[in-house]
Amino acid sequence: MEKQCYFCTSSNKAPDYKDADTLRKFINPQSKIMPRKRTGMCALHQRKLARAIKHARELAVIPYTSR
Repeated sequence: MEKQCYFCTSSNKAPDYKDADTLRKFINPQSKIMPRKRTGMCALHQRKLARAIKHARELAVIPYTSR
């Protein structure tokens, strides 16, 4: 059974850079963005998610690395 896109199935319309808890679900312990194959995201939301994570990192909402 294929995974469903988190944002397509939930009430959330799109990834938001201010929602750090949601963004952390899609980052592995090395602080890398997880690939579509692993998360089950659709292409549109994966691109928006990557952009939101990068934006959140720039604004120090989430860290670039974890120690």
